[in-house]
Amino acid sequence: MFKYYNRYIAMLLNNKCPLIILDFDGVILESVEVKTEAFRRLFSFAPGHVEEIVNFHRENGGMSRFEKFRYFYRNVLKEPLSDEQYEYLCNRFSELVLDGVLNSPFVPGSIDFLQYFSARTSLFLVSATPFTELDKILTQRDLHHYFKAIYGSPRPKQECIAEILSDTVCPEDDAIFVGDALNDYKAAKTAGVRFIGRVRSGSTNVFIEKKDVEIVVSDLEELRSYLEGLYC
Repeated sequence: MFKYYNRYIAMLLNNKCPLIILDFDGVILESVEVKTEAFRRLFSFAPGHVEEIVNFHRENGGMSRFEKFRYFYRNVLKEPLSDEQYEYLCNRFSELVLDGVLNSPFVPGSIDFLQYFSARTSLFLVSATPFTELDKILTQRDLHHYFKAIYGSPRPKQECIAEILSDTVCPEDDAIFVGDALNDYKAAKTAGVRFIGRVRSGSTNVFIEKKDVEIVVSDLEELRSYLEGLYC
């Protein structure tokens, strides 16, 4: 925390809230388990490998489903993945998760956070969910208007963050990425922006050994209180 002190003082003097980039699943919606169950169902044709597949998915949150499909065939099933099977996996996974995500509860404090900070700074959404699917979910959940722009897979998160910084002419130190997975942390570090982790209450803190994580919060109520304490 002390390493950020001078930066905070400078922002406080300017009353400037940083640009905020948010992940989606596990940060705005409690939808992570919806996708875990989708992987379990999708690969039920290989019962001897399902737990390995599900465990890899859980350990690699923030990685796109497209990368995971190729990894599973190459390293777990050890079979070639045809174009037809790949297309089937993509389409079937979308079918399995869409209703679940549309009906997932908000992370506590999400709407208040989005309403409050969208009026004070620029909010961006960067997710491993495919862009077209993400766009549909945001439309149906009436969330689009909170964000300056949204980004989804297949684009890597670090590439999306870099584009946001370039388009907004925002210094790296004035941007925060909020995510719930180690892949989110890695994307933030690669892009050079600050990182805040979200770990659901009662869940394992995957960031425990990452000393350069600014803070870990349990929900967006806690995140709002933290940021308000710094900038408002």
